[in-house]
Amino acid sequence: MAKKTINVALIGQKFMGRAHSNAWGQVGRFFDLPRKVNLHTIAARDKAELEPFAEKWGWGQASGDWRELCENPEIDLVDVGTPNDVHAEQALALLEAGKHVACEKPLAGTLEDARAMRDAARKRKQLSTFVWFNYRRCPAMALMHQLVQEGKIGEVVHVRGHYLQSWGGPETPLVWRFQKKRAGSGAHGDLNAHIVDMARFVTGDEVAEINGSIAKTWIKERPHPDGKGKGRSDVDDQVVFLATFKQGATASFEASRLAHGHHNRNFLEINGTKGSVAFDFEHMNVLRFLDATEDPRIQGWRRIMCTSAGNHPYAENWWPDAHVLGYEHGFVNMAADIVRCLSGKRPVVPLPDFADAYETQRVLEAALISAKERCAIKMSEVK
Repeated sequence: MAKKTINVALIGQKFMGRAHSNAWGQVGRFFDLPRKVNLHTIAARDKAELEPFAEKWGWGQASGDWRELCENPEIDLVDVGTPNDVHAEQALALLEAGKHVACEKPLAGTLEDARAMRDAARKRKQLSTFVWFNYRRCPAMALMHQLVQEGKIGEVVHVRGHYLQSWGGPETPLVWRFQKKRAGSGAHGDLNAHIVDMARFVTGDEVAEINGSIAKTWIKERPHPDGKGKGRSDVDDQVVFLATFKQGATASFEASRLAHGHHNRNFLEINGTKGSVAFDFEHMNVLRFLDATEDPRIQGWRRIMCTSAGNHPYAENWWPDAHVLGYEHGFVNMAADIVRCLSGKRPVVPLPDFADAYETQRVLEAALISAKERCAIKMSEVK
């Protein structure tokens, strides 16, 4: 029997537009899915680039107005890959029109918008929502989740995360990511969002309190993209905060776009009563694991190459052992899990929906409040 088709539309044609287009175009080639994926329509504002983008990435149609996606009965899922400030407007309209929605992270530019998105999704229980925390779908990160949930490191006592980049120096143009009205925050929402999500995902626990936080804007003016003068950069360049989880684990999180030598160092380490696990995206195919119950004479960090088909999540869909994966594969793996969910099947590891991503947004908001007020903030105070 012929497989049913899921018609996907995408809003946005820049960095994330490319990553998502590649994922939707590749997923049916590498995964045996219950439904076929059709790249139905790409919508974006830049009309000059729109038609060439659609042709290059395999989209069947192109539209200069994302609202047309709401009105098209053929479209099943709309993927929102736009700047943070318009996530809410677009997602709310799409849910109202009866579309499943996948949205880039963070969920929104503000907690208020994120709450509205969560509440709208709750009211439309027949629809599914997804948020692109794509690092969950690196095989090593998915394995970390499985090992911790299986009790391999015992009770979690300490979480250590940092996401460091170096591209945000004073010569970097004033793109939307450096404008608070469009991004909501800087390195915090862009980078800390990932490691907070990863920590919640791996531990299965929620943050109870932000114990302290520092937010710093070092570069307050940046050149305009057209080279004509400078404008105000009003988002954080660095944010560091401490937290306590509900089950008692202590945690530290730090994000920076000014960390020389760290190009995309997304790092998470979980320490437990029986061992530890650590992931570093700059070595994304490797998980480090230490079994503290082993004989001390041979105890030490184990390097696991997470590319073994049948043993490591998603690996069977790709290449032979140690023929490593890259950044784009996490998006393809997530696209596959989205299709599985929309077909009534289970994902390989849990997918974040709007309600899940809202909990990460609450943590981000609490950390900014803590930095501003210079005090601890209980998560119960941030609704």
